[in-house]
Amino acid sequence: MLDDAIRARAALLLEELQARGLTLATAESCTGGLVSAVLTAVPGSSATLLAGYVTYSNGAKARMLGVPQEMLAAHGAVSEPVARAMAEGALRDSGADLAVSLTGIAGPGGATPGKPVGLVHLAASRRGGGTLHRRCVFPGDRDAVRAASVAMALEMVGRQARADAAAPPA
Repeated sequence: MLDDAIRARAALLLEELQARGLTLATAESCTGGLVSAVLTAVPGSSATLLAGYVTYSNGAKARMLGVPQEMLAAHGAVSEPVARAMAEGALRDSGADLAVSLTGIAGPGGATPGKPVGLVHLAASRRGGGTLHRRCVFPGDRDAVRAASVAMALEMVGRQARADAAAPPA
C-alpha cells in the first residue's frame, strides 16, 4: 500500500527531526497506525517517535487524546476542530515536540452529505508554535486515500519542524 517514495520520505523526515533534536507523536484514525508504521520501519526511529495513538472510535479520541465529547457531537469526528484537538492532545500527553493527526473517511462507505469519501482532516502541532490544519479530499480507493493521507502527514510534520517555534504556522 505504501510505495517506496513514501518510505523514502519517512526516512528523510526522521533524519531531519533527529538533526533538529525534535521528537514526534502521531494520532491516527482513518490511517489506523500507518504513519507510525512507516516511521518505525526505519531503523533508529525510536530516537524520534515517542508515541503513536490509534483512536478509531470517538470514545478513544475522547479518552486517549482528550477530544471533548461536545466537539465530537457538534462537528463529527471528521472535522477541523477534532483534527486539531487530536494533534494537540497527542502533543500534550506524549511530551513530544511535534504531533500529527489524521481523521477522515477512507471509504468505500461512510460518506455523508458534505463529507465525501476521501475527505481527510490533518493537523500538525508544534510545542510553542501552534497547529497547522489541512482539509484534503483524496481520490481513489481506500488504499489510495490512506496512502495519500500518510504522505500529507509526513509533509506537514516536515513543515512544522522547519517552522519558527515562536511563530504560529501560516
